[in-house]
Amino acid sequence: MTPALLTSVLLIAACGLIYELVAGTLASYLLGDSITQFSTVIGTYLFAMGVGSGLSRFVTRGLATRFIVIELMVGLVGGFSSAVLFVSFAFTDAFRVVLYALVFVTGVLVGLEIPLLMRILRDRFEFKDVVAHVLTFDYLGALGASLLFPIVLVPRLGLVRSALFFGIVNVLVAAWTTTLLKPAGMARRILYAACVAVLAVLGAGMVLADRILDIGEGNIYADEIVLARTTPYQRIVLTAWKDDLRLFLNNNLQFSSRDEYRYHEALVHPVLSARPDVRRVLVLGGGDGLAVREILRHPQVTSVTLVDLDPEMTRLFSTHPELRRISSIVTAGFLIARAALRREESRGAHFRTDFPLRDDLHWKTRIADRLHVD
Repeated sequence: MTPALLTSVLLIAACGLIYELVAGTLASYLLGDSITQFSTVIGTYLFAMGVGSGLSRFVTRGLATRFIVIELMVGLVGGFSSAVLFVSFAFTDAFRVVLYALVFVTGVLVGLEIPLLMRILRDRFEFKDVVAHVLTFDYLGALGASLLFPIVLVPRLGLVRSALFFGIVNVLVAAWTTTLLKPAGMARRILYAACVAVLAVLGAGMVLADRILDIGEGNIYADEIVLARTTPYQRIVLTAWKDDLRLFLNNNLQFSSRDEYRYHEALVHPVLSARPDVRRVLVLGGGDGLAVREILRHPQVTSVTLVDLDPEMTRLFSTHPELRRISSIVTAGFLIARAALRREESRGAHFRTDFPLRDDLHWKTRIADRLHVD
């Protein structure tokens, strides 16, 4: 029984940290200023855990039953925290109030868990061993959660399903603990029924997670959402209205296809016009390829290397139909530049310092170029 209870410590520690990370990440996505959001969320959460630990001294009877009930409450509140925050941001002006209320309530409940479990285990170990074992598994669970969150959970499940998944883990811990600690007959049946009910609600949330997210984001963005994706680095949303495509990263507008050229032309052309000797260009953070499009208008450039932190950005702009409509201009620009380099003369607006004269004998012709893709 004791190893199983210590495994419960590891799992509830992981769940608690995941809820904290979800709240901080979601606040950063929606409000920006990630330093402020994470600092205030973590501070509020830790303060609330202290409050919960202090309140645990007033629980004097039925420790096992109350521990299981708290697990169910943590699973329900923490599991739906991400969905509630998305919807509150979309439909109310009280997002911060809802955010810190959820963080505080979740922190208080998580703060109650470990002291109660330590008191349950004190009959099985000496006090020093109880503290050592519980805190060891608590910190191991936190480590596991901190690694799973960015590497597996957010990319594969997203924020809404990640919270719901760990809500389900909390409920399973509650059911498992009910079996291990065996509360009195009627209480045990009620607890099992509560576990099934909460598990069903969280399961329904998992099924409807995409719908919940669509409802929330549909009210945040004025135009139709044609793509929404969560990566380990950011939330990518693409909206469309008539011929206007808009890219949002973490709820912040990155460009509108109607006027993005103003930014990218001003970014590229003054520099390359001032340095006509540049042959190779490195672009950092231009995953949409729009800066590359402008660079390839300069025939002296022979090589462009594009590096973006998020590989999903470059993949989307090369595969998504709506985005390819914009990024295809990059291909056209590349072919124009390559064809211009082949023409070893100067003619009209096409001027080369290395071939300054017009050469009708060899180059009074049209040039066709083709891009071969392996």
